[in-house]
Amino acid sequence: MKKFLALVLIAPLLISCSSKKNDNVPNLAYEKDTNGFDILMGQFANNIENIWGIKEVLIAGPKDYVKYTDHYLTRSHINFDAGTITIETIAGTDPTGHLRQAIVTTLLMGDDPGSIDLYSDANDVLISKEPFLYGQVVDNTGQPIRWQGRAEKFADHLLQTQLRKRTTGLKIVYSVTINLVPNHLDKRAHKYMSMVRKASKKYGIDESLILAIMQTESSFNPYAVSHADALGLMQVVQHSAGVDVFRSQGKTGKPSRSFLFDPESNIDTGTAYLAILHNTYLGQITNPTSRRYAVITAYNGGAGSVLRVFSSDKERAFNIINSMQPGDVYQTLTTRHPAAESRRYLYKVNTANKSYRRN
Repeated sequence: MKKFLALVLIAPLLISCSSKKNDNVPNLAYEKDTNGFDILMGQFANNIENIWGIKEVLIAGPKDYVKYTDHYLTRSHINFDAGTITIETIAGTDPTGHLRQAIVTTLLMGDDPGSIDLYSDANDVLISKEPFLYGQVVDNTGQPIRWQGRAEKFADHLLQTQLRKRTTGLKIVYSVTINLVPNHLDKRAHKYMSMVRKASKKYGIDESLILAIMQTESSFNPYAVSHADALGLMQVVQHSAGVDVFRSQGKTGKPSRSFLFDPESNIDTGTAYLAILHNTYLGQITNPTSRRYAVITAYNGGAGSVLRVFSSDKERAFNIINSMQPGDVYQTLTTRHPAAESRRYLYKVNTANKSYRRN
């Protein structure tokens, strides 16, 4: 029971993420799940605050891996946007020992998100022969870290040269910070290229758009979660987009959490949902560029909210969009969509999309 509660007590790291909500189907179950989830998130954040202190709540988010150990006294934080790894502890005895273990474990952890419970204090991060961070971080001699001996030597070097100490309330926080290599984003993206190509071919969605969505949603963080319980690289929600995809594939129910934490399954499901938006919900938009803008925005906030920007009547909305130039559709969606997050989302994904098209 304790592990089950730990699994569902999830909150974001000061980062808002889309729900991938489908507003074309009834969503009472979605709203019920989300309301209960919000309560559990608040409880989990409150528990961390009680241990670490006010303003010290740090929880996993779409672009942040956060893992607690040692009865929640030690934590590892990978900020995939900033490109940093920060290991911290408030352990009262042998703080450097706790930091050393957490450094080694973080550097050598595998790339199977389903094997790690981010929301318990269990020491369940297994050392892997193929570390997830291999090539994304190098030691003080400039070498990538694959083996335990090298990771331990690097941890000792960090503790001797980079150990920091600060106070928060009555607690002392000991920490070290490691910078990822400058092209860490590209290295993570490369891990998933074969999966992206496979999904692109299967569903007829451009590789560049899939990559742009992944970068914007998670910075290629396979452990990604959000306040709406969106999961994995493409931040798919089980009970909205997941249900849509399963229904389109003749399946019942919704994808499991373990299914969506599997990178290949996540990319397949996220791309399938893009295809549903492109071919079904927004298929009446005739200009391919205008339709891409609408699909991107809908992936964040729903197809219905996109159409309502132009008219409350769906058919009239399609007619208005089809009478506009693509640039005007983009301008309208980035300035008139009621959700600021969706307005920014289109800009971010479109910018990333252009960069991947040049590569």
